[in-house]
Amino acid sequence: MAFSNLSSSTTGMEGQGIVEEICLKFPPKVSSPGLAAYILSNEQNEKFTDFAAPRLHLQMIVIFALTQIIHYLLKHLGLPIFISQILAGILLGPMVFKGHNSLVTMSEDSVQVLGTVASLGYIFFLFLSGVKMDLSMTYKAGRKAVCIGLLTVVVPLTFSLITVKALSTDELFKNNSFFLAVTYSGTSFPVIHCLLSELKILNSELGRLGLSAALVSDMASLVLMNLSQWVKVAQEKSATLVLKDFGLAIAFFLVVAFVLRPGMKWMVKRTPEGGQIKDVFLYAVILGFMSSPRITGIFNIFLLFGPFILGLAVPDGPPLGSALVEKLDPVVSGLFLPLFASTCGMRIDLSYLKESKEYAQHQAIAAVVALIVKFGVSLALPLLCKMPMRDSLALACIMMSKGIVEMASYSFLNDNMVISQDVFAFMSIIIVLLASIVPLLVKRLYDPSRKYIGYQKRSIIHSKLNEELRMIGCIHVPGNVNSIINILNASCPNRENPIALDVLHLVKLSGRATPLFIAHQKHTKTLSNKSYSENVVLAFNQFERDNWEAVSVNVFTAVSPPNLMYEDICNLALDKLTSFILLPFHRRWYIDGSIESEGQAIRSLNCSILERAPCSVGILVEGRRHLKRSNSRDILSSESSSYSIAVIFLGGKDDREALALAKRISQGQRVNLTVIHLKATNGLGAVLSDSDRLLDDEMLRGVKESGYIRYVDEQVNDGPETSSFLRSIADNYQLIIVGRRYDTEDPRTLGLEEWSEFQEIGIIGDLLSSADFGGNYSVLIVQQQQQLLKSQYK
Repeated sequence: MAFSNLSSSTTGMEGQGIVEEICLKFPPKVSSPGLAAYILSNEQNEKFTDFAAPRLHLQMIVIFALTQIIHYLLKHLGLPIFISQILAGILLGPMVFKGHNSLVTMSEDSVQVLGTVASLGYIFFLFLSGVKMDLSMTYKAGRKAVCIGLLTVVVPLTFSLITVKALSTDELFKNNSFFLAVTYSGTSFPVIHCLLSELKILNSELGRLGLSAALVSDMASLVLMNLSQWVKVAQEKSATLVLKDFGLAIAFFLVVAFVLRPGMKWMVKRTPEGGQIKDVFLYAVILGFMSSPRITGIFNIFLLFGPFILGLAVPDGPPLGSALVEKLDPVVSGLFLPLFASTCGMRIDLSYLKESKEYAQHQAIAAVVALIVKFGVSLALPLLCKMPMRDSLALACIMMSKGIVEMASYSFLNDNMVISQDVFAFMSIIIVLLASIVPLLVKRLYDPSRKYIGYQKRSIIHSKLNEELRMIGCIHVPGNVNSIINILNASCPNRENPIALDVLHLVKLSGRATPLFIAHQKHTKTLSNKSYSENVVLAFNQFERDNWEAVSVNVFTAVSPPNLMYEDICNLALDKLTSFILLPFHRRWYIDGSIESEGQAIRSLNCSILERAPCSVGILVEGRRHLKRSNSRDILSSESSSYSIAVIFLGGKDDREALALAKRISQGQRVNLTVIHLKATNGLGAVLSDSDRLLDDEMLRGVKESGYIRYVDEQVNDGPETSSFLRSIADNYQLIIVGRRYDTEDPRTLGLEEWSEFQEIGIIGDLLSSADFGGNYSVLIVQQQQQLLKSQYK
């Protein structure tokens, strides 16, 4: 905690006894009679701010207003909001208002209320940090993450202790040098998680490695901190007392592991799959959390460890962990934690640096040495593992990052007079500098999207007809399963025209900090024993059996934040050499035409994939005719049934990709393909390059010469004529395939762009998907590989 409610204290600081006396008024004044009553009152001996409640409210308003103003000025430089919160605290603290007792400065009465509220928020933060952690990831992290996590603590710690010993002759444990050296060398998992989330690289390859290494490092730091305190107690008091404390600590962990955690697992078992946990269970866990500081006091454990360890005992993810995070995280991260960061900043007073003692200077040098060595170790280990230099530098910066946890630790030590004001000032400068510089460096060094810009052609048009088509199908909700199976069944896959399908079930990350990527393959161990995709796996396994030797299916589950799911999709596309990604549209309809659901997060994901995908992309808008199908095999249930597909061709790379996909689907004997070429009456058409026109003519020539594709020419003048024609023929087909054709000026669509609602599916796709057209057919919007085309012009 950043502040302590002490009326008086006597403690040793660097071997010197210091006595501090604080005078407080009793009984404290909490609630004022109101502003109007104060103004009308003739009494002048009381100030409005003498009352704790209105003063707290005004302090919070001033702190948040100042934080937002500073962040508005600094965010263009790429600095995180944590820096703005600290700077707001510094501006309101004694360094600026020294000797003044203003509205928001740190008088002792202000410490009593504001500090307590902020400290309570930090306890909530520690509890939620424990809830989000998955301790099983420490032994599943992999050799690289374990080595980085351990060595980036042990090696810097060793060099820091050597530095302190070389600069002074004091005992390392008696003056807390060992404990402080651990804080210099450690890596905080919550800080790394916040950094990676803010940089939007949480589930990138570098982000996953950094999270795993930080988790190992955090656990190692906690163990070393406790050992240092027990050694200090043994030296200053007795070994018997250490054994007693060790026994109580073991007893506490046993109670948590064999009483509290099984109890919470029982709560989870009593919750139906996919349902919400009962409120009574939720309140019971929160009550236990609120009691944890008192319980840890009984077991003689540092009081901040209680909420954190109890959070670790909560089963992460849904239904309990996610419910706790969803209910508590908004108020903690939005209110209490910013307030706590600002109150930490209020304690910073750089004037103490002018008269800093030798001990503080030695500690500052030891901290800098630890950081330099930590950076070197974090850089050397990835390079030994053949990681690229830029990625290794980015990882080294991530591992040396400091933030709210370190600031809270030094604030707590300062308030309890374990460290002096000059030491606290030195440490605060280091934290602020690192928290400012590290995000800028990582953002400059690591861009996960650059790996998607390839020079390999991964599109349908460049895949041979008789070769295996590698594609990815994305699943958000159960209805997406039938949609993908329907369109694959329509293509009538066979041994001569095989499909390698990778199904990716996308699950929102909730109640845990670490993203998951699970491969549901036979005889393969996954990183999680949770069941996220049982029904998806069963459905596609059955589809594979129904199309034996024609379709091979692998199912994966990605548990990620919605705004970062594109990383999982694009990474899988790179690993599997995918040619086509099939995405579900974000809007779904009922059979009567009303909107069933509309996920804006899915729409944002689709737009991100269209921008970054290393291959071609298709967005499937499911028709209402298909929503009533309960069995995916009903789509072609009899030998006499046929499936009618139309391609609307206007020209350009996206339309050629759509036609290539349609030609591949039409290899099935029961598929009737019609290519409708919309031509401008004046003969101008879209503004295309000569090479595009030649490629269009060549592809259409092949369509005209084929004996199984119906070719239709249609002359149109403008957008309204195009709309009228498409309305007249749309219901004749079960699937219509169009190119996305974004940012293309064309007289054939003139006037339609003003009515276009969803840019990501193009003008024609948006028109065919609108409710005015009836929608008894499905629409597949296709975009050819973009990253390759961009890279060729660089």
